[in-house]
Amino acid sequence: MSRRSGILEFAVLGLLRESPMHGYELRKRLNTSLGVFRAFSYGTLYPCLKTLVANGWLIEEPGNDAEAAPLTGRRAKIVYRLTAEGKEHFEQLLSQTGPDAYEDETFAARFAFFGQTSRDVRMRVLEGRRSRLEERLEKMRASLARTRERLDDYTLELQRHGMESVEREVRWLNELIESERAGRDLKGSASGRPASQDTSGASGGLPRPGDEPRPDTPDDTAT
Repeated sequence: MSRRSGILEFAVLGLLRESPMHGYELRKRLNTSLGVFRAFSYGTLYPCLKTLVANGWLIEEPGNDAEAAPLTGRRAKIVYRLTAEGKEHFEQLLSQTGPDAYEDETFAARFAFFGQTSRDVRMRVLEGRRSRLEERLEKMRASLARTRERLDDYTLELQRHGMESVEREVRWLNELIESERAGRDLKGSASGRPASQDTSGASGGLPRPGDEPRPDTPDDTAT
């Protein structure tokens, strides 16, 4: 399984832990709550759901429109529900604090579910992310010092912009870590919904409230 597929499976399990959903509703939640998944299509989501069902982590149930579907000529919506095994698997994923929890591709999704994550795990993930960015920042500064004289003004400005983006995220992480140590929870950081911090330049696109998802065709009758 690719890392990106693993992120999608993690997010699907996390959202279904809140409540059962049909495919189109789930896709909308991925779009609006977890903007990092905006590029995913139905052709990607439904194979993921089938895999999770095959693994015993989800079950498929007929939706509320099952009785009316034959009268309208449309197939009934399938509702996906998290199983006990799926919940246990998701909780195992939530407890992981290794590099996969704070790399660029994965950190936004992990942070989006911090409301369902224990404080000690949140701390380790935040500290791991900060350490990774501090290492990156050190390398960027060293590289800029070596190449400054050979760069034109625009390339130099681009590198400075990249450094400033990383520096902003490090400052934000410092604030989060301080809050965690003080025992304070973020306001508005409910399960599955991240705080409104813009780290799109360094964290792989942390979603922000107000971002509009791409329009989709509501074909929510998976087979």
